[in-house]
Parts: sequence; structure tokens; C-alpha cells
Amino acid sequence: MELTEQLDFSHRGRKDIYEYVERHGLVDPDATREALGMEPREFGHHVAILRRDGVLAQTDDDQLQIAYDEAAEEEYEEAEIEFTIRQARQEDITGLVGVMRSVVEDGSYVVAESIADMIDHEEVLLRHNELESRMFFVASVEGEVVGWVHLNHPEIEKLSHTAELTVGVLTEYREYGIGSHLLQRGLEWANSHGYEKIYNSIPSSNEAAIEFLETHDWHEEARREDHYMMDGDYVDEVMMEITL
Repeated sequence: MELTEQLDFSHRGRKDIYEYVERHGLVDPDATREALGMEPREFGHHVAILRRDGVLAQTDDDQLQIAYDEAAEEEYEEAEIEFTIRQARQEDITGLVGVMRSVVEDGSYVVAESIADMIDHEEVLLRHNELESRMFFVASVEGEVVGWVHLNHPEIEKLSHTAELTVGVLTEYREYGIGSHLLQRGLEWANSHGYEKIYNSIPSSNEAAIEFLETHDWHEEARREDHYMMDGDYVDEVMMEITL
């Protein structure tokens, strides 16, 4: 299912199943059926139709999850470091939250910090509902998540051409081009899904992040003076943007 597809269900039972799975990320079918109070035959039929239509997917251990288009994995090697960039999966959530918390622990990336708190609290990685859609790609080294790029799209018609992006890499894995590849992957995905403008808000004290984006053709669009209070000091919020 495309992340940008309009949600449309022809039966209330299918909508209820989808919304339950979307809220919980990865669910046991029997527990889901019981929670929704459905008969086995009815539940099985609705799940079959949702899987047929590419809305739900079933894992190898028979768990249900939201079905997203699986983008191809991309493998790279830079300075003897081999890494893979791919769409994030629900099972990446622990490693992803850990990476995000490590990157934002100095408080210099407020938006990313709030996103880490949100997915840690919800325990759901990818979302697609009437209010928002969010997508993650991760960079992994030897199977471990070391970086991410995240795009969040509000399901509001007037903002349908925009998305918010965050990106980050563990300190130990910077200088290998991982951040640049993640950023490129996120922008390519956004462009292919019809987004026209991507933005990223960063405290002005995070000069390295601002410089990184500027080297990739991002521009400062706006600045809110003294928007953050960090270590007792007022810090501007810098909104960076790129038009696709």
C-alpha cells in the first residue's frame, strides 16, 4: 500500500481491523479478533480481502502488520565500512529509538527528540491514518541500525505537498557518507510520492546539522528567534527547506 493512498474501506469490519493493526504495529490475529469481538469466519474473510488489496501483510510467524511497498535495499561500501539502507520494519523500533536517543542526547535536535519519544511511547514505527503518515528508512551495519531518515506527512489537503524530514547517524559512523545516502533516499522517496517541499527545523546551535543540509542544497527559509530554551540560554529555531 502506498503511504500516500487515501484510506477507503468498503466495510466497517475491515476498517476496524486496519485501525487496530495501525495502532499496534504488529499484532497476533487471534488476539486482534478477540479484541474486536469478531467471529473467526468474518475476521478471516476481512483479513483475506485486506491482504489481497495490499493493505495488510502477514509475517513468517503469522503476525499481522500494515503492508507498505518494500523498497529495494541499497548496499554501499565507504572506507571499508559496509552498510545497507532500506525501509524500516517494525522489528527495527528498539534499535532505531536507541540511535535517535543517542543522536539527540545533547538536546541539539529537538524535533527528532520528540519523534523518538513518540514512537517509543506508541511502540509503532510506521503510521498511515486520517491524521498523519510517517515513513522511516534506516542505515544498518552488520544488521544493527546506525542511522535513520524519517518523513512525516500531515493528512491535511492544504499541506499535501509538504513533508517534514529528520535524519541522523551515530557519531561513530559519521564521515562515511551514510547521512548523505540516507538524506538522498528520503528525498527520492518523497519526490516519487509527489511531495514538492521538504522542511527540517533545527536549533541554531546545531551548526553541524545546518551546514550538512546546506551542502546538500537546503536553504534557510525562516527563523524563530529565541524559540528554544537550552541550558538556560535562548536559541533560535532555524527552518531549513528544499524544493523538489
